[in-house]
Amino acid sequence: MKKHLLRSSKFLSLVLRHDPAAIGLQLDPRGWAEVDDLLAKLAATGHPLSPEELGEIVATNEKKRFVIEGGRIRAQQGHSIDIELGLEPVVPPEVLFHGSAESNRASILQNGLHAAARQHVHLSHEADTARQVGSRHGRPMIFLVASGAMHSAGHAFYLSGNGVWLCDRVPPEFIRVEA
Repeated sequence: MKKHLLRSSKFLSLVLRHDPAAIGLQLDPRGWAEVDDLLAKLAATGHPLSPEELGEIVATNEKKRFVIEGGRIRAQQGHSIDIELGLEPVVPPEVLFHGSAESNRASILQNGLHAAARQHVHLSHEADTARQVGSRHGRPMIFLVASGAMHSAGHAFYLSGNGVWLCDRVPPEFIRVEA
């Protein structure tokens, strides 16, 4: 992705996941904004994007963070603001993965995984993806989540449109460290 589009993609993440008010944007209860409104507000606040550039960001974002449908755009997941994504609970695979920094190991094994500032805990069906996520915060540590057992115990799981598994929390008894 071109450097200026990468910067714009990061700014879009901020706006659509955490702070739409940064540009005076109003999201609907499910996190959607009109594309034309977004583009106008981006331009008015010194972050102009053409419709083609926005389309390129959506199409080429490796994490598929954004989706455009019917003239509207939203982030797929990762919100720290109150958004109802409208996802239905689904049965997860038996094991999912979570990547974090090695420095978080003791806390995670003792307290489990919590959404913290976000709405959901993010899990991956691939260890490599979890490793990439964990490496953003230091030396990566991969945690295996017994998602099948969690589901059997009554915990709900959701699958976002970009393949990220979501849940409210992961209690410590369902977590172990990748060997």
